[in-house]
Amino acid sequence: MKIKALLFAFLSIFFLLTNGQENLSPIQWKGSTKRIEKNQYSILLKASNPDAWDLYAPDINFEGILAAQIILPDSTIKVISPLKSISKGNKIKSKVFVGSVFEVTNDDAEWTTSIEFPGNIPASLQLQLQYTYGKNEEFFPGETATLDITFEGGISSKQTLKIEQLDIENPISNCGSTTEAKEEESGLMKIFLLGFLGGLFALLTPCVFPMVPLTVSFFTKHGNNKKKGKRLAIMYGFFIFLIYISFSLPFHLAGNINPSVYNDISTNVYLNTAFFFIFIFFAFSFFGYYEITLPGGLANSANAKQGSDALGVFFMALTLTIVSFSCTGPILGTLLVGTATAGAWPLTAGLAGFGAALGLPFALFALFPQWLNSLPKSGGWLNTVKVVLGFIELALALKFISNADLVAHWSIIKREIFFGIWIIIFFGLFLYLMGWIKFPHDSKDEKVAPLRKILAIAVLLFTLYLVPGITNTKYANISLISGFPPPVCYSIYNEPVNCDEPLKDYNEALQLAKEKNKPILIDFTGWACVNCRKMEENVWTQQEVKALMEQYILVSLYVDDKETLPIDQQQAYKTSNGTVVNIKTVGNKWSLFQTENFNATSQPWYVAISPDEKLLTKPIGYTPNPTEFANWLSCGLNGMKQIKQPQQVPQQ
Repeated sequence: MKIKALLFAFLSIFFLLTNGQENLSPIQWKGSTKRIEKNQYSILLKASNPDAWDLYAPDINFEGILAAQIILPDSTIKVISPLKSISKGNKIKSKVFVGSVFEVTNDDAEWTTSIEFPGNIPASLQLQLQYTYGKNEEFFPGETATLDITFEGGISSKQTLKIEQLDIENPISNCGSTTEAKEEESGLMKIFLLGFLGGLFALLTPCVFPMVPLTVSFFTKHGNNKKKGKRLAIMYGFFIFLIYISFSLPFHLAGNINPSVYNDISTNVYLNTAFFFIFIFFAFSFFGYYEITLPGGLANSANAKQGSDALGVFFMALTLTIVSFSCTGPILGTLLVGTATAGAWPLTAGLAGFGAALGLPFALFALFPQWLNSLPKSGGWLNTVKVVLGFIELALALKFISNADLVAHWSIIKREIFFGIWIIIFFGLFLYLMGWIKFPHDSKDEKVAPLRKILAIAVLLFTLYLVPGITNTKYANISLISGFPPPVCYSIYNEPVNCDEPLKDYNEALQLAKEKNKPILIDFTGWACVNCRKMEENVWTQQEVKALMEQYILVSLYVDDKETLPIDQQQAYKTSNGTVVNIKTVGNKWSLFQTENFNATSQPWYVAISPDEKLLTKPIGYTPNPTEFANWLSCGLNGMKQIKQPQQVPQQ
């Protein structure tokens, strides 16, 4: 019977992933409610079943797994009576669970349940119904229907997110317009260069570096046809480049489905937590405690298809990509997660840089084989590089768990704790570089080279530079690594000196702006947004910028905040393009607010509007130049002056 339960669980997951859209189901559902007592309601679910499918009764238990269940949007709502059928059913012998008899309905059906609200009752609620249906050998568990139902006497706190009078194309003042195309090109080039640097770093690892002379020698000694060997070597490097670019293709497809998918990926609590453990796992592999290898059959399969033609060279490149994964994987993972929030093209640019850095040496050394003589020989320095990477992986792992902590509001990795752990990590790296601590693959009698001592001193200076980060002083705002630690207000201290907490609700800011007749500065930001922290710590703190921002009502809207909205504020919102988006969290609300009104999904994103919600100047994104950002703020204030002092109409 346990096997049956496992089979059903597998089928439920499979069909939930592949067949979970209710529009594809032949059974359609509608819901209505009736008030029982003050906070209690009965819910009536009606199924339309025109094709006479076998609809399994909701109280059937498939060895611990229910055939149907109600999924409520808030855990505080209590189910006071289980889901049950009020329609007459039939008994059938299951052809999936041989020997079992189940009750099914082959016609329209009615199910009922009762719920109780803990406090305020919403005017409407979106719930999900998971049910099971089939016919003969066909069996569809885990089918999901989403229902919007209303409640008598409920109160609606839902707000319209669209600002109707806002004209994004015609701001009051145009002086703040930016050349977005040039900024995007510049950003892509920076990401390409970062990917290229990451590829060069990966090139120096023990998994890749020894392969350079071996592979190039193979091509340059290609029989009597050296030109062909060089051509194949260049092709080999180009295929490495293409393989890495191909990793970004799924993100282009996903972006066409949902533009906010990149932000969802980079701020997902479970994904960030998973990357934390993965990077810890990689770090201890770099330290030499174990080796990470992909299944041997995968590399052997690719290796078996090698040859001297183009297809064979492609499989040689694929083999290198696979066998070097234990060294390139962590660096590549950092690149993937670090650029995922920016979109598909930045991700492609980063992967292109990474692939170019790995593939280019093979082509260059094939063209100029005499350069091989200048390469340093493999030795203990390669293991040193690998251990250094291990310490860097530990530092990066903390960033991932910090992202999860910020987004989920766990309040575990506060800013000072983050700095404290980094200080320990980099002090450990200093001790290793000085030779005072050893790892399994280090030689006990190996002398510390002068270059390694210089690097150790540099690491020690960096560690000392981090120390003020654990204090509650003005020196704790460490600009060199801004964006990596949590925000300055996310502190263990009750009154952090560098913290000036902004408003976090747009409607509250709008009300205050009307009272004081001041413009609103909307800061679309994110808890896990690196560039947002750079702006807050390096640009906002500049005196010229700070003085101008004080003339605004600042509101920071966190688009990645996973805090669940009150029940009466959750809704299925129909956007301007007709799609329906479920708003369940604070982040859902402000992310949709940004896209609906300003056609933007990136963070940071700054908008200046008047108290009557008119756009003062064109919005602007990440602007690390304080003077440029100050000019944009001044432009918005000039637009506000034009509204306060309208032009006089000359008398006739």
